[in-house]
Amino acid sequence: MIPVRATGLLHEFAAAGVLSAADVHVALRLSRLGNERSETVLLAAALAVRGVRTGSVCVELATVAGSVVPDEDAPPVELAWPADWTALTGSPLVAVGAGAPWRPLRLVDGLLYLDRYWQQEQVVRRELDERAARPAPAVDLASLSSLFPGPAPDRQRLAAAVAAGRWVSVLTGGPGTGKTHTVARLLRLLSDQPGPAPRIALAAPTGKAAARLQEAVREQAAAVGLPVDLTASTLHRLLGWRPDSRSRFRHDAGNHLPYDVVVVDESSMVPLTMMARLLEAVRPTARLVLVGDPDQLTPVEAGAVLSDLVHRPAAGGAPSGHPAGLDPADLDLDDTEQQQLRNGVVRLRLSRRYGAAIGGLAEAVRAGDADRVLTLLHVEEALSLDPGTDALEAEVRAVGAAIRAAAEAGDADRSLELLGRHRLLCAHRHGPAGVSYWNDRVNRWTGAAPGEWRPGQPLLVTANDHENALYNGDTGVVVATGDGLRAAFGRGRAAELVPLSRLSSVATAHALTVHRSQGSQYEDVTVVLPSESSAILTRELLYTAVTRASRRVRVVGSEEAVRAAVGRQVVRASGLRRRHAEAGSG
Repeated sequence: MIPVRATGLLHEFAAAGVLSAADVHVALRLSRLGNERSETVLLAAALAVRGVRTGSVCVELATVAGSVVPDEDAPPVELAWPADWTALTGSPLVAVGAGAPWRPLRLVDGLLYLDRYWQQEQVVRRELDERAARPAPAVDLASLSSLFPGPAPDRQRLAAAVAAGRWVSVLTGGPGTGKTHTVARLLRLLSDQPGPAPRIALAAPTGKAAARLQEAVREQAAAVGLPVDLTASTLHRLLGWRPDSRSRFRHDAGNHLPYDVVVVDESSMVPLTMMARLLEAVRPTARLVLVGDPDQLTPVEAGAVLSDLVHRPAAGGAPSGHPAGLDPADLDLDDTEQQQLRNGVVRLRLSRRYGAAIGGLAEAVRAGDADRVLTLLHVEEALSLDPGTDALEAEVRAVGAAIRAAAEAGDADRSLELLGRHRLLCAHRHGPAGVSYWNDRVNRWTGAAPGEWRPGQPLLVTANDHENALYNGDTGVVVATGDGLRAAFGRGRAAELVPLSRLSSVATAHALTVHRSQGSQYEDVTVVLPSESSAILTRELLYTAVTRASRRVRVVGSEEAVRAAVGRQVVRASGLRRRHAEAGSG
């Protein structure tokens, strides 16, 4: 819908599907507040709002014309993009340069921000730079060899050494590369240091991710001698949620967290606002370890901070030796990875989740090599590209029948195990390639009546349920018991049964969005791709989807859709990848 008060460039860009009604309304509101009449300035303001709405922290004016993708349903039109944005420098709405007084918009180095996001980005930049400039924490690395035994140094050992010797470090790598294995041994290394035992906090962006982190670390705890009662929480709970604010917390720059070590898993899902609040709250003398995969899907909110930190230019000067005598030349680090090491970034590469076929596919997607992706999908036995759905229907029927038999027999553990045998993933929630459509279609294949509980029905928790210790994104299955039907959810090694009457926010989950699947693992995965024109079809989405599988990947879609996904990388404008923002520049 085009706002009736939109005129000129605002009307033109809204009609073309570039701007939403909300983008235009904010620009018009700013126009009234600042008595601004320049169409160029108002278009820039609307684009800055649009940028945040679509995940960017700012708008790079020099490249925005080539980076904006109109809505799919909008008619094709040739837009008259401004060739000159200098009107911004004289606008009462725009603060020009890093040191200028507050105004709603800020222009720095050709990047236009809503000032709130500029301030948050500066918090992240300042906290990282100040911690990097402080003397490194003292650490004795003598026990590294016993914690990571092996004939030669490996990257897990390097990652632990780097994290132990820096105030902020980043541990990245794909699924199954041993990130949690490394974290557990890092925590043991820090616990062995002289003095009081470190106070440790484990956290993640979502309840589901926090529960997985806690379970994974506890599994490793006994092997390395860590306390088995380590707990993990969401970042909101760690920082202290406040009912009077959505973006402020009880722990902040004036009331630091009491921990000596803070480990944040699934950091690729942490948006800019939350990262700024976290860095403010962590004591300057505490270690912060960010763990995640920057090639996965980015946060729903604005920012892609983990990716920014991984690709941020290294600080000047040469590294002052390599921890524990580990020479990156012995670790096969390329030039980029050696530069990243200066910023405390170590990437683990060897996945133990899947074999060479899925590993090769994931790497080809990550590298943007569409020809290689299609070749692997056609020639590898564990991979396939199917334009139709006959094979998918046969697999869904077979797995569904096995789950139902186990559920009718009351075997909750077996039902949950079978639930992980195959998962259908979609890019969209709605439409012919969406979750809603495919849930209905699978119901028809399996003869299930909509709206009623039945044994073997897969479930998805859609909102945090603290009373039942269930979190948004948890999956389970309906099973038959002597007391009637119950919902079974995985809890460590044993299933937990919850009466269906106690569940407030659940949905049938034959299919999941790729976003929902992030952090999960299945034996076989089928990815249903939308048409190649879908803006949501990206390299990060395809990479996340195929790396959920441990045994087999089936892609349902066209070669054109695969090429579009591999070739379309998520680009979120940000200033964090620039070493310095020049004060006073426009």
